[in-house]
Amino acid sequence: MKTRKIGSLTVSDVCLGTMTYGNATLREDAFAQMDRALDAGIGFWDTAEMYPVNPATAETYGLSEIIIGEWFARSGRRADVQIATKASGKGGSGRFSRGDAGFEPGNIEEAVDLSLKRLQTDVIDLYQLHWPRRGTYAFRGNWTYDPGTSSKARVEDHMNGIAEAMGRVVASGKVREFGLSNETAWGTMAWNAAADRTGGPRVVSIQNEYGPLHRLYDTDMAEVGQKEDVTLLAYSPLAAGLATGKYSGGATPPGSRAAVDVAHGGPGNLGGRRTDRGVEAADGWVALARDLGHDPVHLAIAFVRARPFPAIPIIGATDTGQLDHLLAGLDVTIDADAAPRIDAFHRAHPLPF
Repeated sequence: MKTRKIGSLTVSDVCLGTMTYGNATLREDAFAQMDRALDAGIGFWDTAEMYPVNPATAETYGLSEIIIGEWFARSGRRADVQIATKASGKGGSGRFSRGDAGFEPGNIEEAVDLSLKRLQTDVIDLYQLHWPRRGTYAFRGNWTYDPGTSSKARVEDHMNGIAEAMGRVVASGKVREFGLSNETAWGTMAWNAAADRTGGPRVVSIQNEYGPLHRLYDTDMAEVGQKEDVTLLAYSPLAAGLATGKYSGGATPPGSRAAVDVAHGGPGNLGGRRTDRGVEAADGWVALARDLGHDPVHLAIAFVRARPFPAIPIIGATDTGQLDHLLAGLDVTIDADAAPRIDAFHRAHPLPF
């Protein structure tokens, strides 16, 4: 397994996502996934205080971190893993986190301590803010995004307070590196400016949605990442399963993410990804991958790993069979034949959802 540098960390260039641990993925299967991932060389794992999700509930809040902590205690292999977790913002699925307290200068240290307790560890390798306090254009918010929801001075004051608090947390040894999630180019640069003003930690990573069907990151954010040494942790590289082709023709396979969402009263639209154009693009991706002689899942992960800016795909699986399928394709690369055809595919299917 290849590695990348994220600040002071040396991590595998594929990350294991754990957002289903505690609901769709039961404890013993989660343990098996962690064993398999580490045996395959994937020692960089991502979680969050609000996980598991789809759905997030008050009853399951924190379970993913708890299960990882139990695995650390049972296996004795904490030193082999770089663990990343996230503080929830206010509202939405994060409302179950610490009484919907969000992250503020006065409570971020408590949030870190609670994650440390659940993870049964004394240090978090990468601590991230799950989404901007001022709002985000993630999760299809780009179609109606309004950047003017709060003043620049108010935003910078909040950033200064968080940066100062995170500086204390890092100095205490509880956190090694600081990252963001669902952020913008301006936001990333503003966080680094706050770090420079306060002596707090600079941003080393940003966890945004990215994959062959969702390339919103490719312009301004890509330049920030390349010039500022900010690594993209690409979540949903398979567009919540859409890029596998399993939803083609209106299908909703039993046990799929869409089917689970419907069972819980949701729309089954994969967070807004399952549109007519989205399914059409997914069908095109499957056809392209097969024409190139690859599985569409394997080609999507290879695509993220081959980007001209620092990027690491996050792979997640409901069960060990799905994880084994993902692991089987980690030797796939983007060759001289595939690259221009992927570019042509993107031009034909820009932002399909």
